[in-house]
This record gives sequence, C-alpha cells and structure tokens, in this order.
Amino acid sequence: MSRSDELQSTGLAFDSAMMQRCCELASRAAGMTAPNPLVGSVIVQSDEIVGEGYHPQAGEPHAEIFALRDAQKHGENSAKGATLYVNLEPCNHFGRTPPCSEAVIAAGVRRVVIGMRDPNPQANGGVETLRAAGIDVTVGVEETRCQRLNEAFIYRVRHHQPFGILKYAMTLDGKIATTTGHSAWISGPASRQQVHRLRGRCDAVIVGGNTVRQDNPNLTSHGESEHNPLRVVMSRRLDLPVVANLWKTEAVPTLVFTQMNADGSTAKALRQQGVEVVELESLTPKNVMANLYDRGLMSVLWECGGTLAAGAIADGSVQKLWAFIAPKLIGGASAPSPLGDLGLEKMTEAIALEDMQITQIEQDFLLQGYLTSFI
Repeated sequence: MSRSDELQSTGLAFDSAMMQRCCELASRAAGMTAPNPLVGSVIVQSDEIVGEGYHPQAGEPHAEIFALRDAQKHGENSAKGATLYVNLEPCNHFGRTPPCSEAVIAAGVRRVVIGMRDPNPQANGGVETLRAAGIDVTVGVEETRCQRLNEAFIYRVRHHQPFGILKYAMTLDGKIATTTGHSAWISGPASRQQVHRLRGRCDAVIVGGNTVRQDNPNLTSHGESEHNPLRVVMSRRLDLPVVANLWKTEAVPTLVFTQMNADGSTAKALRQQGVEVVELESLTPKNVMANLYDRGLMSVLWECGGTLAAGAIADGSVQKLWAFIAPKLIGGASAPSPLGDLGLEKMTEAIALEDMQITQIEQDFLLQGYLTSFI
C-alpha cells in the first residue's frame, strides 16, 4: 500500500469512527424526538474532538447547534477550519428552528461529513448549500448504520404512517401461551429487559382488549429508559375492566380506541381516570396508525395477541418483527400462536422476512427481520 493509500485508508477509518460516535450520541434521545429524527454531531479540530451534541426533542435546537455551542468552550472560533460530522444532512429550512446549514457556514467549518441525505423534501438541500459556500462535503459515511438508526423516521416521511414493530415471545413449538391462556413467562429475564428497552425507544405500544383482561400489563419501560411510550388499547366493544394498571395515568398516558356505539359506561369510567377514549367509525390497525401519525408519532410497537397481530400485518401496519424464541415446548392443538389467520393457503404465499438477524440472549434467541423494506 502506497503512503497516499495508507493515509486515505486512515482517513476513512477516522471518518467512520466519528460517524459511529454521532450515532451513539443520537441514540441518547431515542423515543423522545418524534416526529424529528435522531441526530448526533461531532466537531473535530486537528484529529481531536472539540465539540459534541445531539437533538434532544422536537422544538429544541438540532445536533449541529449543540455541537457548535459545545465547541465554544475552546474559544469563539474553535469551529473555524474544523470538520463537522453529522449522521443526517443538516436541515436547510426554517421550521421550529433556523437552518443548520447556515449556522455551519457562519461558524467557518471547513469540511462536513454526512452519514445520509435527509429524506424529507422540506428539509433537504443542506449539501448543496454547504458546497455552494465552498465547504468540502462528504456524504454516505456509515450510511447503512445511519439509515437503521432512523428507519422509523425514514418510513414515516416516505409512507406517511408510523413504523410498526411486532414483538412476541413464543416457545420452540410456536406457542405464546398454554391451552388455559397462561403465558408468564415464556422468555427469560434478559429477554424481557430487551423488550423494556425497546419500549423506551418507541413512541407508542399497542395491545388488544384481551391482553388487558388476561395479563393486566403496565407496558412501561420498567426503568430501562427515562422514556415511557404512549400506551394504546384497541377494543371494539369496550368490554374492559374498569380497574387496570393501564388506567393509572398519572405518570404514563393511555389511549383507548374503540368503535362507535361501544359501552358508554366503560368509556365514562375510563375518562374519569384520565384515559383518552377515541371512537372510530371502523376500528382497524390502519385507522389507528393513521390517527397516531396525525399525533406526530414515529415508531409503534405492537405487543398484541395473534388475531390483532395478523390484522396489523395484513393491512400494512407492521414493518419489522422482533420474535423471542424460548427453548421450551408446550404442545396443545388449541394453544395460541403468535399470528391468527392471514388468509394464506399456499406456502408460496408465505411472507418472507428480509435482512434477518439472530441474537442469543441467555437461553433465548431473538430473531429480527423486516416484512418489507423500511425505506
């Protein structure tokens, strides 16, 4: 390898390391930025980090601004001639905050390294603005990592609905409960801890009425994250208990979707406890996701039973799967499985997952995959 090739290789490795750091910073706000993306930024001067920052939530300054402010501890002109790294293209428009591209130019940054372009047509164009100002711009460093980080944001922008994740735990023979309905616990403590962390990164978690009646869940992140998702229940008839953990809304809100002319007494009892009850003309996963999109939500976790899960898959409300598989056998022809009827009659009609990943978590295995391309 020539000296120039060696230097180039070293430079690419350094750029990758700094972009990975941007993603780490961005992840600190997971679950709290909707409908905005997760963005982190690093400023480097003479191969030394002089400033870091990330976007904490919608309405707050963007990552580049926090990084520039952080760099000022080294002096007013500490960013002049520096390289700025950011996992998403700097915005180029006036939204709740001014354009980051202009702030970067004003700071005198010499080079900007970007993980991926912004899919939002209202915000992109930062690359062109920076280059027009004479700044050296590199795009696509650790691009796949950056896309995975913001897969929910990308999907929301391109498809105008939240990104849906279906999670379930099952035995090796494909059961989510015994024939009596008992299901605690299929997976081990470490797997459940992973679920709590996943909830902390999502904007909402959805269950059906049967889950409320049988399991009386809390649906919180159980201290694994500072963030708890909006708890959502779908119930056509509102045949729900009037006392349940989900109705304790002092710290975590709960939203119940039902259909017109459902049980009015239950609706009144829930509203008196601070639960929001919304009546839809047709209670379907797609209609619920549309409502959540209008509320600004970006990622939704489905933790429901097989019937509702099948409906969510069938109408395009699920894009990703988290399946925990425990090395246990239950048996029983009537024991419930993770999915209800999808109306498929031939193996050639089966839904094939993409980009599979399998991870062992103590005695369990976590299988992750996409039902459709997230972009």
